[in-house]
Amino acid sequence: MSDETFRALVVEESATGRSVELRDLPLASLPAGEVLVRVAYSTLNYKDGLAVTGKGKILRMNPMAPGIDFAGTVVESASPDYRPGDEVILTGWGVGERFWGGFSQLNRVKAEWLVPLPAGLSLQRAMALGTAGLTAMLCVLALEGHGLEAGEREVVVTGAAGGVGSVAVALLAKAGYRVVASTGRPDEADYLKALGASEVVDRATFTAPGKPLERERWAGAVDTVGGATLGGIFRAMAYHGVVAACGNAGGVDFSASVFPFILRGVRLIGVDSVLVPFAERQVAWQRMARDLDPALIDQMTEVIALSDVPAYSETITNGRVRGRVVVDVNS
Repeated sequence: MSDETFRALVVEESATGRSVELRDLPLASLPAGEVLVRVAYSTLNYKDGLAVTGKGKILRMNPMAPGIDFAGTVVESASPDYRPGDEVILTGWGVGERFWGGFSQLNRVKAEWLVPLPAGLSLQRAMALGTAGLTAMLCVLALEGHGLEAGEREVVVTGAAGGVGSVAVALLAKAGYRVVASTGRPDEADYLKALGASEVVDRATFTAPGKPLERERWAGAVDTVGGATLGGIFRAMAYHGVVAACGNAGGVDFSASVFPFILRGVRLIGVDSVLVPFAERQVAWQRMARDLDPALIDQMTEVIALSDVPAYSETITNGRVRGRVVVDVNS
């Protein structure tokens, strides 16, 4: 198939300006790698939106196909771990940033970056979860690994209407936790309750000034926002509560009193999904496949064509996307 061509959404910076366009490319233009994958679906994440619009310095290669994750079928493999016909998932590892990304009908990658598609998930639903789903699942596993158990106290999810937040709400509700969803979009209340949230609160709950310590309420928290929101969460954390932080859409800095940490033993756990070892990824993907109802995954998902990505990138960077956006790279 050396003479085959494929289509990709390519961002290129030049002396005359910046272009974002669909291009037909030869197979020889792909980078070196052990496994050639025919991509079926990618997703549009906030980071992808920044890359496509140029609102953030995300791309480290020029020209470049963005897209930080994808799911597809192995075409060729020099690795004993994968054979032609295997269905696989890739998230992280700098793909879509430093390496050719998922907004491409073909990609060649390292075998160690891939995870086999777990039983019970289709390629499309795997990308309905994608990087956001993996991050959310890692947050839940981090909370549970630091002692969180379902009980009387609630677990709060910030940025709940976004991709990570939506999956986190669904996962925590499925695991038996009473979930409170925090959002700046009150019109998404019905959507969040359908995912399993017992209550929806305005994000001002956390960003408004407050006392260093407030009444204990939260046994745990998944924070996808950062900034003032993260600082505000600690005020009402319960004794030995745990916060999993994974995002910075609200800012990279936060301020908090030491009191929740030294008087209540609150713990803050950072969660990264880019360089997570294979074994942890596999556990996370298998649990998502086991715990999430396919109908619920579909409920939080919108599917768009590759040609729609530039317009949707503006939408997602302006905070107007709900749930997950799957990109069908072949439509």
